This record gives sequence, C-alpha cells and structure tokens, in this order.
Amino acid sequence: MPSFSIGQRQIAYEVTRSSVASERRITVTPGHVDVRALASDDDSQIADFLHRKRQWLFNAVQDMEKAVSGRASVPRFVTGSRIPYRGRSVRLTVRHHDGDHVEISFEKGLLVDLPHWVTNSQQERIVATEIKLWLKQRVRRDVSSIVASFRRRHGIKPRAVRVSEMKQGWGACGPSGAILINWELIFAPAAVLEYVVAHELAHLQVRSHEPDFWDHLAQIMPNYARPKAWLDANQGAISASFLG
Repeated sequence: MPSFSIGQRQIAYEVTRSSVASERRITVTPGHVDVRALASDDDSQIADFLHRKRQWLFNAVQDMEKAVSGRASVPRFVTGSRIPYRGRSVRLTVRHHDGDHVEISFEKGLLVDLPHWVTNSQQERIVATEIKLWLKQRVRRDVSSIVASFRRRHGIKPRAVRVSEMKQGWGACGPSGAILINWELIFAPAAVLEYVVAHELAHLQVRSHEPDFWDHLAQIMPNYARPKAWLDANQGAISASFLG
C-alpha cells in the first residue's frame, strides 16, 4: 500500500480509480485513507493532488484518531453502529472527505461522508440530522412509487399524498380524499409500508372498517394479511426517537 509523507508522519492510503468520477476525492475512516482518482490519472497526478491536500489530510487523520481513542462509550452514530432501515438493521459507516457538503448514500449499509468543517463535537448531531433527512426523502419517494403503482393497476387516485410525522397511527385518509402516511414506516419492511398506503387508499372507497372494507382491501392488495400481522406485532418498536 503506498504512503504519503507529511513532516515526520507517514500516512498509508489506497487508490481507487473511477471511470465515472468527475473529481478526485479523499475519504478518511478509522485506520484507512482512500483516494478516489480519475481513470486517466497517473502516479504523479495523484501525488500532486495529495500534496495540495496534505494539510487537510493530516488534520483529518489526526481528528479521526482522537475521536476513536477518546471514546468513553460507543456513540450512537459512528462507523459500526447499526441503523434500522426497511425492516433490517444496517451498518453505518461515517467517513470524512475533502468536499464541502454532507453526502449520504446506501451501499450494503449507510455511508455518511462528512466535509472538512465538521468537528468531533458536532459529528454526532450532524450525522443524526442528516440521516433523518435522508430517511424522510427515501420514504417520500417510496410512498409516491406505491401510490403510482395502485393508480396504474386500480385507477385509485387520492386528492393529495403527504408523508409526515404523526403523533398517533400509521396513516390517515381525510374527508377530502387526501392521505397522510407516517414517515417512521421507513423502519418497517417495505411490504408493511405498502400495506399502510393500500389501507388508506382503500378508505377512499370504503370509510369504515366493516367487512366490506377488508374485502375491498383484499382486491387491491391480496397479500395484505402478512404485513398487517407484522405491523400489529411490531408497531411498538417502530420509532425515530434514537435520532433525537
């Protein structure tokens, strides 16, 4: 593995060349530095890039080492933490990169890339806030997709669809034909979210919970019983409270 000298310090790093990257980037995780290079970069261009970023790289590695060694207890939002997502517990990886913005992606787990201006004392709050925003974006996208699918297959079209925090319940269908979905369903399996959306869409046709409602729901979602049973059994454990 190549290394880069900064004063008396030798910092080992791994180079990943990308054919789709438009810019070079450095990410720092505990015990590891990754340099994303352009496919066309030769060793001298990578060395020049590291030289320009040497002060940032030195500070980022030092800050990461301090954060790891100074943990009195394991924080909630660091590399290796587990985050509930779509009915699973996925691994969180927190990295530092040389960009200006927080970036979140999902690749066999949640990846949070923190910019240079995030300090150790800010990290947990910022990671929690950004994960919450990211999860809300995902559930809104999922709900829109589910509603669009029911519209195509069954011609069901609510007046409006909103995903938000709800103090009680997982969904609601208003008298005007608008439906509301609790965003915390992002922590439940995808089939459970689909069931709640289908449940509220079914109320556009049948307002009560009499037998004809369940018959109508079975017509638009024949397999609703299993996700309904999961929600009935696990709804007490679905909560975003761990995000603060």
